[in-house]
Amino acid sequence: MYKVMISVGEASGDLHGASVAAALKNIQPDIKLLGMGGQAMRSAGVEIVHDIADLGVIGFVEVIKNLPRLFKLRDSLVELMAFERPDVLVVIDYPDFNMRLAEKAKELGIPVVSYISPSAWAWRKGRAKDVAKIVDRLAAIFPFEADVYREAGANVTFVGHPLMDIVKPTMPKDEAYKFFDADPKHPVVLLLPGSRKQEITNLLPVMLEAGEKIVDKVPNCQFYLPIASTISREMLQDIIGKYKLNVKLTNERTYDLMTISDTAIAASGTVTLEAAILNLPCVVIYKLATLTYLLGKFLVKIPHFSLPNIVAGRRIIPELLQGDANPDNIAKEVIPTLIDEAEKLRLKNDLVEVRQKLGDIGAVGRVAKVILEVASAKAGGSNEHI
Repeated sequence: MYKVMISVGEASGDLHGASVAAALKNIQPDIKLLGMGGQAMRSAGVEIVHDIADLGVIGFVEVIKNLPRLFKLRDSLVELMAFERPDVLVVIDYPDFNMRLAEKAKELGIPVVSYISPSAWAWRKGRAKDVAKIVDRLAAIFPFEADVYREAGANVTFVGHPLMDIVKPTMPKDEAYKFFDADPKHPVVLLLPGSRKQEITNLLPVMLEAGEKIVDKVPNCQFYLPIASTISREMLQDIIGKYKLNVKLTNERTYDLMTISDTAIAASGTVTLEAAILNLPCVVIYKLATLTYLLGKFLVKIPHFSLPNIVAGRRIIPELLQGDANPDNIAKEVIPTLIDEAEKLRLKNDLVEVRQKLGDIGAVGRVAKVILEVASAKAGGSNEHI
């Protein structure tokens, strides 16, 4: 029986970790899984030793402020690794924290698999060589990511994007309208402000003010906001209550909600790819602390910051960053997606292109096989379960 430790730091990573855990158990039912994650991983059979509910921090400045807490958490996980001696450590996203944890694993002689790896293709490209020295295998989710890491000397397997496995509606549209008590005759706008408290406080107020402006032009709009597992309903209700906008909060079947939505206002991140897979147009926004933004602007060397545009290699959906992410601009970008049929068709056709570039289904199963191959090599066992 292999023992696998998984480390994630955010809600999106928790979902990826849960999918990997399920795939591992499907291949080897008696496998032991433990690590840092959230409710999704716990439900998938992972023994959660540290919950990520209060963990998410964004950017250089914010990470520096939280360094003492993050160092203490890392040390705790290192002690756990030294005690449990897992056959492999799987680090998923949350790059700065996880790469330091991976370094400690290497010192302990524990092999590392990196999945949803640091975005060396976008910024701090020198990191690719650093990562290549630390991890034993890298499961790449984009073809261009695989190329960058291979060139840096990493042992890379291109697995495709896991969202192609994960992002699936569970009911027909007519049932989804009934489930969410939505009127199919009127447009549905989805608010996706992120899964971290800092994102909520930075982005939700401007989304709500934009919503008020949208309703002035499209009076029958219906607004929905799925609650991330890391955010409390009370926090969202407190913010929403300050605005004259009726927003329905939901906490399940988000992909079904996306299928009946006409557009979304979304924080930059994985959720924008989820929307693209479901052919949902987005206006992508983001705000960072000023110093974090200036440092990022200096380091990041790609023309777009939203994942669908990066995958497409051109601007498909609107992006609004920092001061440009204001209510007037958001409303100006959203309204045509609700009333202009030609614009709707263009966006949906372009999103099909994004989906095609994300690869075939089966990525999660391929990741699980990579993990078991590394675990088997460490344990000196056979590959009969792989």
